[in-house]
Amino acid sequence: MPYELYYWDGIQGRGEFVRLALEEAGADYIDVCRGPASEGQGIYAMMAVMKSKSEAHIPLAPPFLKDDDLIISHVANILMYLGPKLDLTPEDQGARHVVHGLQLTITDLVAEVHDTHHPIATSKYYEEQKEEAKARAAEFIDNRMPKFLGYFERVLRQNPKGPAHIFGDRLTYVDLSLFQVFEGLRYAFPRATAHLPTQYPHLAALHDAVAKRPNIARYLQSERRIPFNEDGIFRHYPELDKNAA
Repeated sequence: MPYELYYWDGIQGRGEFVRLALEEAGADYIDVCRGPASEGQGIYAMMAVMKSKSEAHIPLAPPFLKDDDLIISHVANILMYLGPKLDLTPEDQGARHVVHGLQLTITDLVAEVHDTHHPIATSKYYEEQKEEAKARAAEFIDNRMPKFLGYFERVLRQNPKGPAHIFGDRLTYVDLSLFQVFEGLRYAFPRATAHLPTQYPHLAALHDAVAKRPNIARYLQSERRIPFNEDGIFRHYPELDKNAA
């Protein structure tokens, strides 16, 4: 049975971190909300799971993954579950928790990226909190983004197996997620991230290496890869970027 990934149609969002792992592994999966209602897919199929009055383990929000009768929610949790199945995590159980911790740190970073354009309430439009977003984005660019990227750069540099991967000497799902973070930040804040390759050379090299992996390269050129847009996590609003007029 193929994996079933449930996430909003039309945006990369948090679901993209799971898609990248599935695509890299060449896994058989269905992006449910992008499928036709005539085949039991689409947004209503996702909402039916979330609003079920009989399902024992309903998820609060997407993304979530169905593997047969099992439902797994939250990106880091999904990736921890998929890691052994897709050969994207170490064999050692202790090491898997180290990798999971790195993914959870990415989760923290992604939440802060979201809050640059929705610092007050997710229920309000960006235009209703634009001034607050400017202040939040400036703080993120000046302090929070360097803190997170500096941390991951240091982890890569101090990897005993070399800086080609975030952990050990082979690809993990965290490498794929860092690729997405690098891509997303450059889309959202092109001026603020113009010098990322010189500031964080190991992260930049990891990003470039992931982009060249055959399955990822094919995915990035396919229609399955949803373009960045202003409905997702990484949004480009020029007024939030560094040195905006």
